[in-house]
Amino acid sequence: SLLRHNDLALRLRMHHNNKLSTFNMHHNPRVATDISRLTAGHVGGQVFAAYVLCTAQDKDAVRLTLEQIDVIRRMCTENPEMELVTTAEGMRTSTKIACLISIEGGHSIDSSLAALRMFYQLGVRSMALTHNCNTPWAESSSSYYTYYQQKNNSLTDFGKAVVNEMNRLGMLVDLSHSSWETTRAVLKHSTVPVIFSHSSAYAICNNIRNVPDEQLLLLKENGGLIMVNFYSSFVACSNNANVSVVADHFDHLKQVIGAESIGIGADFDGAQGFPKGLEDVSKYPALIEELISRNWTEEELAGVLRLNFLRVFRKVEKVRKFILVSSSQFNEVKPQRKACRLCL
Repeated sequence: SLLRHNDLALRLRMHHNNKLSTFNMHHNPRVATDISRLTAGHVGGQVFAAYVLCTAQDKDAVRLTLEQIDVIRRMCTENPEMELVTTAEGMRTSTKIACLISIEGGHSIDSSLAALRMFYQLGVRSMALTHNCNTPWAESSSSYYTYYQQKNNSLTDFGKAVVNEMNRLGMLVDLSHSSWETTRAVLKHSTVPVIFSHSSAYAICNNIRNVPDEQLLLLKENGGLIMVNFYSSFVACSNNANVSVVADHFDHLKQVIGAESIGIGADFDGAQGFPKGLEDVSKYPALIEELISRNWTEEELAGVLRLNFLRVFRKVEKVRKFILVSSSQFNEVKPQRKACRLCL
């Protein structure tokens, strides 16, 4: 199987200050992800998120993101069971645990298309436009932070330039954490399929982080993918969740947009509180067994586990080859941000 969203790198920073020598990558009960449990769960690939806190916005977000990319690259190259990949073909053909790098939150680029391009060069192949804070150019589903709370901020001209550049580069646009208004604007603007890397069905659990049916239909039209989050508060709207409740989300999504538009997001190590029976990366077979009992076919499950994500990733890569560079994108005026006290 090939799963989408994993925040182990965040735990490496929190508990080990990114010192891999102090972290047992094979057996580590402090986290939900290690090599032994990835193997037990038959996991053939993970997309590891380079995430930095919203409090780094307008400060050292770029440096911190570089450090998170660095620890993911080291983790995936220094362990012989893992392999760093940057293409859909690399994910498909890897005989190890394939690692793809994503960025979780547009604040990581500090409103710089040049920074976005350099992250691509370092192996980043997906970016969530926001995390729990607005950027100057896109709006978050969360109002927890007070950054950039102006009106008409769902997707500014610069935000459209970011989407354009991601389309040109062949980088997946991730709408998990984006506001519904930003989601609509991106689905209207993007020329390639987009993803929700770890979001669930709003009709089953009415949390603002989830996706309502009307947006699911737009996603279907876009050719994109929603990858189901397992976090209990997002699947059960409470801490009392189980495998059956997670499967309810899969059933609903299949009914609305078809199995070919669904993947697995999970969000292990990105939150605390997962359903009973889905506590860590070794438990994926329990979900598959539940879906089989609900008459999901082998073909549908192969799509959910692996093929749907590879199909969308390939489409994004293919469009990269045909989009011409617009010189105006490179000369885009940066949005107003806080003055830098070190700038002359």
